[in-house]
Amino acid sequence: MEFRIAADELKKALHRAQGIVERKATMPILSNVLVNATKTGVTVTAFDLDIGIVSDHPAEVSKPGAITVSAKTLFDIVSLIPDAHLTIKKLPNNYAEITSGAAHYKIVGMAPEEFPKLPKEDATHLVNLTGSTLLEMIKKSQYAISNDETRYILNGVFFEPREGNRVRMVATDGHRLALVEREMSGDFKLKAGVIIPRKGLFELKRLLDEAPDAQCQLGFAENSALFKKPGLSMVMRLIDGQFPEYQRVIPKEGEKQVMVKRTAFFDALKRISLLSADKSSAVKLSLSENLLRITANNPELGEAKDDLEVAYRGPSLTIGFNARYILDVLSALETDEVTLELGDEHSPGVLHAPGDKAYTAVVMPMRV
Repeated sequence: MEFRIAADELKKALHRAQGIVERKATMPILSNVLVNATKTGVTVTAFDLDIGIVSDHPAEVSKPGAITVSAKTLFDIVSLIPDAHLTIKKLPNNYAEITSGAAHYKIVGMAPEEFPKLPKEDATHLVNLTGSTLLEMIKKSQYAISNDETRYILNGVFFEPREGNRVRMVATDGHRLALVEREMSGDFKLKAGVIIPRKGLFELKRLLDEAPDAQCQLGFAENSALFKKPGLSMVMRLIDGQFPEYQRVIPKEGEKQVMVKRTAFFDALKRISLLSADKSSAVKLSLSENLLRITANNPELGEAKDDLEVAYRGPSLTIGFNARYILDVLSALETDEVTLELGDEHSPGVLHAPGDKAYTAVVMPMRV
């Protein structure tokens, strides 16, 4: 095997691989990428047995062949080589020779036959969509995914087809919930929803970030998901399990509806939470007519308070929340104002854009 390729082109493929390859893998070959040179160009594959990415790249191939080499080592080399192009040549005993200008490297590789096979894509029904819609849905739900490995079914986002070509993504960690629903012109042919794992979702987000407005495809088959865009495909295993009945957590419309400026609310929460307890980020919201007072109290640091003008008429209420949870929601929203729905001090708070519940966040209260 021997080929010449633009350094930026190979670097792009290796950068994508960094989030997937296993650094401390029980199978050493999972730390490698599979580089396959054919007459039409070069493909680079990264696979950790759960997530796989295959990307196509133009190259001058003088001798077709394949090799696997350390993804990190090759990425570090390509990032620092002096010239715009480099040549990779396979040597005996699966060594790879890399030359660029006067720079010369010889690195240890492994036999390509040992690289695990990715799941087959043939049976996957794909739906065309715009990357920006999927990217927005990920950004508005990812923060609520649970990090508790013992509750593995919450370690991802629930992807659920709805009526009228609409799709819903839901994430919850038991303390908060994020729900976003958008229209996608296509039938995913799913009998029920599926759970996309956290790592796979974040890698998908990185790929979408490269070109948010690009047309792409998404589909599901058995226990895997397939994402495609020009020159690249990604496959990932789904979480096997039943997502909780999240609808039960979402309260009916709260009797206390507060309209507040999003940026002012965000800034005030950030200021006051400086004096909240470190782990809980607990703040107290005290609501009265057209006024929202935010307070925090920490015996070791002191106390803080701030008042916000809001649009509200109704009975007074004092309720505690984790400030970080509300800040995450406000960061994901893009409207000038936000509606905060409250019941009593023991009921969850609901946040959404005024008059629009296509994106809804639920935050459980806490004792303060």
